[in-house]
Amino acid sequence: MKFFSLFGRLKSVVIGMVHVKALPTPLSSMKMSEITEEACREAEIYSDAGVQDGLIIENMHDIPYIFSVGPEVTACMTVVCSAVRNQCPFLPLGVQILSSANHQALAVALASLDFIRAEGFVFSHVADEGLLNACAGELLRYRKQIGAEHVHVFTDIKKKHSHALTSDVSIAETARAAEFFLSDGLIITGSATGVQADPQQLKVSESVKIPVLIGSGVTYENVEDYMEANAMIIGSHFKKDGHWPNAVDPQRVKRFMKKVQELRQ
Repeated sequence: MKFFSLFGRLKSVVIGMVHVKALPTPLSSMKMSEITEEACREAEIYSDAGVQDGLIIENMHDIPYIFSVGPEVTACMTVVCSAVRNQCPFLPLGVQILSSANHQALAVALASLDFIRAEGFVFSHVADEGLLNACAGELLRYRKQIGAEHVHVFTDIKKKHSHALTSDVSIAETARAAEFFLSDGLIITGSATGVQADPQQLKVSESVKIPVLIGSGVTYENVEDYMEANAMIIGSHFKKDGHWPNAVDPQRVKRFMKKVQELRQ
């Protein structure tokens, strides 16, 4: 599987979140050199604390989010991601650009990364930022056009912070639609950042043949419920006091990774 070739395992991969400080957006207050240095510092903390499976870099602090992300954000994310890649030359790295800037994420990933997290892949959603339409056809055509077919596209289904316009379509049906539209893996989340995903939704793996990842709410206390997932993307729990805007807490990461290693055995 492509997933195994990237991460070296098929189950319980742990992907840490690097939340990039605000870029040229309303909350911006740092120089690019400082933003890049902070992202590299977080990546180093993760690595030293035992996260060796992968990292995903995200512009989480660019509040309020918009769909029409400007070239300045793409350029800045490229700088940050390239710096983290230079620091972690062999670690699987991904990127997500909020909100739903999937084409821009692919462009950034083309330079030096391995995967992206894409929102709004199939079916339409009403999100905080407005109406989010499906993008699979355009996104994968773009991936082909720029020669980025090596970049995995992991896709949120029933996306958090939004309401699906197709509430009559089950999560299993949504998963099958994403698989049919060539998703490289499905991401299941809770209703918002840090909110626990329903462990029962992992059963969607019985409906598809592509990887299923958990995209929110995994903690030290509930990680047993998600060990059968192909991967767990973790941000909030790894921060001080479990709150995503805070700094990465090395002790929380170490404690979590120690438990994961024990559960894997």
